[in-house]
Amino acid sequence: MRKTLSTLAAIALLAALAGAAPARAATGVAPAHGFAPGHVVVKFEGERRGRTLPLPAGAGVRETAATLRANPRVEYAAPDYVATASTTIPPIHSLPDDSGALAEGAEAASALGSWVFKQWNFLPTESVNGLQAPPSPGGIDAIGAWRNLAAVGRPGARGTTVAVLDTGIAYRANGPEFARSPDFGSRQFVGGYDFVDDDNLPLDENGHGTHVAGTIAERTDNGIGLTGIAFNAKLMPVRVLDSQGRGRASEIAEGIRFATRHGADVINMSFNFGCEKPVPEVDEALRQAYARGVVTVGSVGNLGAETCVSPPATGPRVIGVGGTTEGGCLGAYSLSGTGIDLLAPGGGRPVATCPSISARPIYQVTLRRGSTNAFAIPGDYVGTSMAAAHVSAVAAMVLAANSYGPTSGAKARVNAVARQLRHTARSLGLPRIQQGAGLIDAAAATSPGP
Repeated sequence: MRKTLSTLAAIALLAALAGAAPARAATGVAPAHGFAPGHVVVKFEGERRGRTLPLPAGAGVRETAATLRANPRVEYAAPDYVATASTTIPPIHSLPDDSGALAEGAEAASALGSWVFKQWNFLPTESVNGLQAPPSPGGIDAIGAWRNLAAVGRPGARGTTVAVLDTGIAYRANGPEFARSPDFGSRQFVGGYDFVDDDNLPLDENGHGTHVAGTIAERTDNGIGLTGIAFNAKLMPVRVLDSQGRGRASEIAEGIRFATRHGADVINMSFNFGCEKPVPEVDEALRQAYARGVVTVGSVGNLGAETCVSPPATGPRVIGVGGTTEGGCLGAYSLSGTGIDLLAPGGGRPVATCPSISARPIYQVTLRRGSTNAFAIPGDYVGTSMAAAHVSAVAAMVLAANSYGPTSGAKARVNAVARQLRHTARSLGLPRIQQGAGLIDAAAATSPGP
């Protein structure tokens, strides 16, 4: 008790000494990747994790954090930086039959299989017998992976759970204001949490999280909408971004810890902090996830919103994902840097050196703009947010297939999944700082070992 009181006294004193300047940025400045006013995130020696510390009126956030860092008893101190969203079971020889339309009934039934004409990102790069669609140079061959998983009795990554840390998911109705996406089923979700509003209803007020979740595990064989990659995986909605797609580092760290404690196998993080902004509390939570055997995946950020590959993609053991296009080229928005581990479809325009002009987006059912209870398949979702969702889904499939072979321990499992994804990726002939190991190949990643 004495130690706690003395620590609090030291905090108050340091905050007062640093109080000459006011807080300079607030959550309301998303493009600038500002920080939350009125508090800092601090961890003292001997504490299990960091915590937010409210500041006295007039205390500057940056100045107080710097003063705290000068204290030898402080392990870390930083502003509470703000992240923003990164976006500008069938038989073995059967494929999901979603229609690619939101309508049910005769119209949908007459168009079975037409999802393949929208979801170029799921197709193989070569023709497949029985699939009435051209091959896609930018596809990841989810079809081959579906067959691999059906063969081992784990169709659609059954038995795995993917936590979607995002703006929430349209996973259930809540009065007239919120509705569940028609292409999700009520039984495919496990309990989540809303760290923005601090309640048990992590409902989407933006659309980004629902789109990401749809790529990971939208339903199949229901004649509605499109399909997800790991369509039998459970989804855990964890809301850490607000209706504008912004979220505080402290709440994101809590979201990572929640997903880790509640049984997530994979955590998807389709958002980024500003370039070189330190988020030690997020890194701390990521290390805990790694120690518990949770695979973490992060978008590397988009050119224009970020200037370098940024956290959480650069965090401990996170698989950092850049974006590719329908033509199998690097997306014009995809950043370069040492934090890039893999590429996955993000859609959009290719880099200028790419010979392909194909530039379709990533299609999924999500909320109509400005609505929380009406749905559409919009044509403007492009970026590394979408790419990260592909890798999270395939990571779940790799876990379900156990294609990485035997492991010993939680950390070894994470390492083995990441290694399997890298070793089976398809090189695009680019430098490693642009492509990492290359474009993911879902079929190769889930193929049984020798």
